Amino acid sequence: MFIVEETIAGTEAAQIPKQRGESLLETAVRYAEERHWDVFPGTWLEAVDGVQHCSCGDAACAAPGAHPARDDWATQATGSATVARRMWQKQPTASILLPTGRTFDAISVPETAGFLALARMERMELTLGPVTLTPDRRMHFFVLPGASVKVPELLRKLGWAPTSLDLAVLGEGAYVAAPPTRFGSRGAVQWACRPTPANRWLPDAEELTSPLAYACGRDR
Repeated sequence: MFIVEETIAGTEAAQIPKQRGESLLETAVRYAEERHWDVFPGTWLEAVDGVQHCSCGDAACAAPGAHPARDDWATQATGSATVARRMWQKQPTASILLPTGRTFDAISVPETAGFLALARMERMELTLGPVTLTPDRRMHFFVLPGASVKVPELLRKLGWAPTSLDLAVLGEGAYVAAPPTRFGSRGAVQWACRPTPANRWLPDAEELTSPLAYACGRDR
């Protein structure tokens, strides 16, 4: 079972509990088995002269060890724990990537805005789904599928032009990296709000758009 932890409301990444002793293989299997999320293995890190490089071979890779390894990744993604185990057995250090637009979409905001929004949502007693924090200082709020269609209009109703905020929705054709995937030497993806039995049912984007837009507006 996933560990039940309270939502973290703060401003420093160090406040987020780290993954402890979890192999990528077993974690990917649990995501498929316990959360019914589709998963697929991405690239991985290879040490060359003591320096971590992405398996894609690009020395200037923007997300070393944390992006798809194949162009047909969308067809590779599986919700089967058995298939997931088989894929990671072939490459145990492959990153864990979750396609969006299937069981969930993700609203992506800067880390500072994300923590501000988490604190505000806690005061509002909103129901949250899982939330990740990446080493490139982005937070991804998991919401019900369909957010990519709803959010632009919701922002306009709140008085924001969708392009005026650093807020993006990841839907069909996109993906997020899941803990404990590492981004090169920058660190690992972590949970700001862990998957728990309590947040198995995801919120609708409509519930979170206002506090996220407010936080992004403050963060500009």
